[in-house]
Amino acid sequence: MNHFELSGGELACEDVPLTRIADAVGTPVYVYSSATLERHYTVLRDTLAGAGLKDSLIAYAVKANSNVAVLKTLGRLGAGADTVSEGEIRRALAAGIPPGRIVFSGVGKTTAEIAFALETGVAEINIESEPELDLVNATAQGLSRRAEIAIRVNPDVEAGGHAKISTGKAENKFGVSFDEAERLYAKAANLAGVRPVGVACHIGSQITDLAPMEAAFVKMRGLVERLRSEGHTVERLDLGGGLGVPYFNQPTPPEPDAYAAMIARVMRGLDIQFAFEPGRMIAANAGVLLARVLHVNERPEGRRFLVLDAAMNDLVRPAMYDAYHDIRPVKPRPGEPVVYDVVGPICETGDTFTRDRALPPLEAGDLVAFMSAGAYGASMSSEYNSRPLVPEVMVKGADFAVVRPRPTYEDMLAREQPAPWL
Repeated sequence: MNHFELSGGELACEDVPLTRIADAVGTPVYVYSSATLERHYTVLRDTLAGAGLKDSLIAYAVKANSNVAVLKTLGRLGAGADTVSEGEIRRALAAGIPPGRIVFSGVGKTTAEIAFALETGVAEINIESEPELDLVNATAQGLSRRAEIAIRVNPDVEAGGHAKISTGKAENKFGVSFDEAERLYAKAANLAGVRPVGVACHIGSQITDLAPMEAAFVKMRGLVERLRSEGHTVERLDLGGGLGVPYFNQPTPPEPDAYAAMIARVMRGLDIQFAFEPGRMIAANAGVLLARVLHVNERPEGRRFLVLDAAMNDLVRPAMYDAYHDIRPVKPRPGEPVVYDVVGPICETGDTFTRDRALPPLEAGDLVAFMSAGAYGASMSSEYNSRPLVPEVMVKGADFAVVRPRPTYEDMLAREQPAPWL
């Protein structure tokens, strides 16, 4: 569910017409619904609790949408943060999320990042390899600290909506094998700089079938039981995230209650704290990318290009993942659908959002909204072609605020300076 609906003949976010935001802020612009973010988080939290998975840590995956206003909205509801860089840890802290609800993941943590996480006092550092275990141990000892860690396991289960976001197969770079996990857990238990508190897994993103998740979770339960039988303390089981969202043209993903019921069944009788790392399922349908039609370019050979002021630097998912986003006119016109290739102004053929898409008739100046753009939209945006970074707006009821302004060209140029010999 989201809070982007037609009201008075035009698309609105909650009680704010999108035309009002476009007039005030310009386009392209990301628009987020506070009500949708809040609803998605609370539904997951309450569903997990209702299935008996109480006191779970729900660490929102910051990489999905790292805007501090988004993090603060979720943090006030009790969300933690799953982070993959020092920058993301700092964003979570800036949003008021306490260190005890922050998880630090990622396969390539630097010594400086590990030291920052330790000094901050994050809840858990997920270990993805033996060299990383040794680095965390040495860094912690150098700071006279002891890091609480979880060993991330690669369960060799294929899942995810695209090869580039599947993370649970043996050939993927993430985590360690089950045999390695048991050995590394035992090794960690005897190191002075770390204290193993649990195990973790995350098999991919945009998963629309519970079967691969269940297969992975069964394996993870078995690992917990084996570790405990060997005398190890295992306090936490981090099951990651990855549950998909409806992108309109894809299979409908399982509802949160089915997801929670499956976990409760697989983990029945296992006394342990659970952690989850949802990102897309909370943020995706809470945001749209608002763009304006520059012109319609009709070619003699029959192709009709709908040229927008938004480009692949603003929303890279279609170019990178062949991702589908529903495109809706903000003020739909009457008339038969027209087939368009929807493109941006960047000088690459890859700057194509979709081909042969049937849409209501559109003209220069019309506004369109890319739906389900709240996850991996703004967080992956760039200034390619020296285009200013797309701004972000948060809506709450009848109010809206700019939560990341569009930089001016002067701002962009001021970040650079010529070398002294130029």
